[in-house]
Amino acid sequence: MTLEIGTPALLFSATSLILLAYTNRFLTIASIIRGLKKVYKEKENSMILLEIKNLNLRLTLIRYMQMAGVLCLFLSVFAMLLLFFGEQEISLYFFGLSMLSLLISLGISFWEISISVNALRLHLSDLSEMDRKQINS
Repeated sequence: MTLEIGTPALLFSATSLILLAYTNRFLTIASIIRGLKKVYKEKENSMILLEIKNLNLRLTLIRYMQMAGVLCLFLSVFAMLLLFFGEQEISLYFFGLSMLSLLISLGISFWEISISVNALRLHLSDLSEMDRKQINS
């Protein structure tokens, strides 16, 4: 198998967009945590602590997603550099590692999204219980 210098470059746009999405997730969650911390100082509700714990796990996962994404980009550039110097075989391995890093990043992203969906469902279940009580009253 031969690898052309343009092939690793294909990951640049995809990886850049993914990293931008991860950064937006991070900033949104950080903002939510800051707001919940203020509310917790006022009310000291244990549910808020559970939400902050959940969000903290998601922040950790986003950090790993970003690290794997940046590693993907780094390895792609390194593969291109190796191709530039005529190291075809070694560049294949680095390109393969860059694709593996991207897969790891996407897998962690899937995990983080599932945690987020479960947390939202928990919030919605509280609302549906309130609706049932109102309907039965």
